[in-house]
Amino acid sequence: MPKATQIAPGKKVPDFSATTTDGGTWRLRDAKGSKVVLFFYPKDMTSGCTVEAQQFRDLQSAFRKATTMVIGVSRDSCASHQKFKTKEKLNYELLSDADEALCQLFDVIKEKNMYGKKVMGIERSTFLIDADGKLAQEWRKVKADGHAAEVLLAAKAL
Repeated sequence: MPKATQIAPGKKVPDFSATTTDGGTWRLRDAKGSKVVLFFYPKDMTSGCTVEAQQFRDLQSAFRKATTMVIGVSRDSCASHQKFKTKEKLNYELLSDADEALCQLFDVIKEKNMYGKKVMGIERSTFLIDADGKLAQEWRKVKADGHAAEVLLAAKAL
């Protein structure tokens, strides 16, 4: 896979694939002609991740009107994603990145401080890919509440 430094606003995002909630495969090339919001979050069913997921869920019809697919990504298993998706009635796909291939590609694994310990984890980040497959915008160190609405405005502006 290409190094994360190759992914920058205005540059083409390399094609990638990942496992979907139901065990299928999602590929970026299959979204050609649509914009894609790829949001990376640390863990299913945690407070901040739930808020972010719910807000993307609640704005799903507006994202569809803006010809934009919403895709959530974490290192959780497909089984965990399925529980999260069902519990929160999520109306978009979640990708399992257990091997961290996508996390590495988008450079979202960062050192974090959890209860006084240094751990490597996903830094909440979002990437907006335009209909031609180029990275239009990125958000790093995201605060969950209100973020989905900000991303929607950017998607509508493309």
